[in-house]
This record gives sequence, C-alpha cells and structure tokens, in this order.
Amino acid sequence: MENSFIMKFKDLNFNLFISKEKKIAVVGLGYVGLPLAVNLAKHYNVIGYDLKKQRIAELKSGHDSTMEISDDELKNSNLCFTHNESDLSSSNLIIVAVPTPIDEYRIPDLTPLKIASSIVGKQMTKGVCVVFESTVYPGVTEEVCVPIMEDESKLKYKQDFTCGYSPERINPGDKVHSIDKVVKIVSGSDSETLEFLSNIYGKIVKAGIHKVSSIKVAEAAKVIENTQRDLNIALMNELAMIFDKLGIDTNEVLDAAGTKWNFLPFKPGLVGGHCIGVDPYYLTFKAESLGYHPEMILAGRRINDNMGKYIAEKTVKLILKTGKSVKDSKVAILGLTFKEDVPDLRNTRVIDIIDELKDYGISVIVNDPYADHNEAYQYYGIKLHEIENIKNVNAVIISVKHKQYINLGISGIIKLFNSNQPVLIDVKSIFNHETAKKNNIKYWRL
Repeated sequence: MENSFIMKFKDLNFNLFISKEKKIAVVGLGYVGLPLAVNLAKHYNVIGYDLKKQRIAELKSGHDSTMEISDDELKNSNLCFTHNESDLSSSNLIIVAVPTPIDEYRIPDLTPLKIASSIVGKQMTKGVCVVFESTVYPGVTEEVCVPIMEDESKLKYKQDFTCGYSPERINPGDKVHSIDKVVKIVSGSDSETLEFLSNIYGKIVKAGIHKVSSIKVAEAAKVIENTQRDLNIALMNELAMIFDKLGIDTNEVLDAAGTKWNFLPFKPGLVGGHCIGVDPYYLTFKAESLGYHPEMILAGRRINDNMGKYIAEKTVKLILKTGKSVKDSKVAILGLTFKEDVPDLRNTRVIDIIDELKDYGISVIVNDPYADHNEAYQYYGIKLHEIENIKNVNAVIISVKHKQYINLGISGIIKLFNSNQPVLIDVKSIFNHETAKKNNIKYWRL
C-alpha cells in the first residue's frame, strides 16, 4: 500500500523518470544549468529552459559560447531547448540554476532567482518537486522562493509540491572536476523528497551523494565553500604585500613552505567571478541581518577587493622608476575574464586595475582571446584589441593566465614594448625573474 507521500506525489516515482514517462526541466542554461541539463538528458527526458531567446537560438544551432559543453556534446544530446515558459508545465521535476549576483553596494541581488521562482510558480502543477542550485544564504529557498511559487501557483508547500536544494559545484573551464566527478550535496523538504532527489542526481554523479538533514544546511554548506577559499586567498594576498616590502619573492616562499605536508597550496591573485568574489557577501548579509557583524570574512573581502588597486599602484611606481612620465605612458592589459581559459566576464576584478590606471591618466590597451568583444564593451565600456595590434607600450600586465599568453612567452611579450626600459607585471607568475632579467625587462610578480 502506498504511503501518504506517494499518494500525494505519485509523479515523483524515480522509475517513471528512468522510463522517461515523467519529465525534468532545467531553468537557466548558463555555466551551471547547461552542463547539468546535458548530463541529465543522458538518462532522463529533459527540457532546458532559458528566458533569453538568443541563448536558446545559440544552443539549438549546436554551439555553447560559455565553452562548458562542446559542439559535439550538444549535437549528440537528447536535450530539448525552449524559451517558452509554458513548456515547463509538463515537467514533474524542475531544477532552477540561475545566477545570484551582488549589486553595486555588495548586497545580494536575488532578482534572477525571484524571476525564476515566479516563472516556475506560474507553470508548476500539483505534485511537482522544485530544486534550487543557485548559491544563496541559508533560508532563501524556503523564505524567499517558496512564497513566490505559492503565490503564483496557488499551491501549498509540502502539501501540493515539495522542494529541494542541491548546490552547484561547477568550476568554469575545469574539465577534470566535472559534474559526475564531484560529490553532490542533496537536501529535501522531507525524507521522501530527499530520497527521490538522491536517486535522480545519483544517476549522473558517480562520485557520490551526500545527504543532509535540511535545506538550510545545504545552503550553508555551499556558501561557506567559497568563503573558505576567499579567506585563504586573502591571506596569501596579504602575505604577498608583506613579502614585497621585505624584498623577497612570494612564490619562492610559498614553494618552500609547501614542502610541509599540511601546508595548503593557495596562491595570491585577483579574486573575481560569480562565486568566490560574491558568495561571502551572501553569508555576511544574512549574518548582519541577524545582528552579528562578521569580522574575519569581511576583512578577507576587503583585502581581495583591493588587490586590483594595489597591482595598478605597483605598476605606476615601476614606470616612474624607469624615468617615464606616468601620464605619457601606455600599458597593455593581457586578460580580462575572471579566470584563465574561460570567456566569463562576470565580476572580473581586472577592471579594478584598468580603472585605477586610467585615474592616473595612463592609456590602457586591453586584449583577451576568450572574451566576447561586445560583452566587454557592453559591461565595462572596454574595446578589446588584437594582440598583434598592440605596440610601443611602456608596461604589460599579464592579469589572467590564459594558455595563449603562456605560449606567447617572453619573446612574444617583448614585441609589445617600446625599447625604453620595459616593465612586466606578472600577476599569475607565468614567468620568473631570471628569464625577465636576461631580456632586460623590469619584472615584478605578485
């Protein structure tokens, strides 16, 4: 005899999804949603929804501009793409994977999540399960998203529909730690939903499923993953600034310290993107709303948010040491995306270097082989240049470790300079002091 849950939510029968009688919808087809949808479509009947018609047209043409899914993978996928929200009404499991950014005041911007919740609420039917994968602070799923869905659908949470939260762990550009190779945290609004979702995700995640007792626990686990990384990188950045004053090379120090078995291999650098540079603010926002002022997390954020300014100021000082007037100087920035070998421009902190240099009156030329030219201009007002058109600069800042810049080598970098005491700022430590010295380059790395 069926228990009360199965009687109420008979559509959440795992076997019916395996037989493809029931359908899964993924809402939001960006860096997170598309890989998830493609992997789910290997086993289930899946539709991928995005409200951007241009994005759907692109995917239907067989190309993914985020470079997370290859053209061959898209071509061979059984995934059905749509921008019509009414198509969601036929789905029995809906997974929401939309961005959760911060605004100009570093306050969580839940607008994309609220819009997605409203769309889902309008289309969801009785007995559906809705899962969220977007990074949020503890409580958002049940305190923000659920009320919107209840209002739009006129259905009652835990009575007419259930929810889950399973945080994404996508690392853009990383082909090693793919969905199937990373343990998946799963939570549900009740034990039956938890078991159902564990089975659904378990089909594509071979690394294993980690079940937690509540949605809030899963939300908290996600937000601290990147907060921890943010703090560790902040420590490395602070150490780098101290070591610079001491006149010793940070990388050499870290290599030496790394010979101890329990030393953590973090490196200094710019901290941008839609995760590490954003997630801590979700946690601190929630903490402050509860009357607690988080000191360590915000201190780490201040350090990391100021690294662009620090690198720009270091560049200016080195240019001055060459005897060149700052206002007459021209600096090439190599790399605009938030990390190497990806086209993602969201929350890139390279922009901080550019803005600071411009404040000094320096002429800045930017190149990035991955970034979309239109997006760079639309988001930041930056016109990208082809590297072969960059000439006679006084300084080069390699801000992103794109493989093209590694392949370019010192010999390729030299071609960008004028002949007068070139300055090379190597944020990601692609090269070294010895190589630069042999080529008469004034070299500095973070």
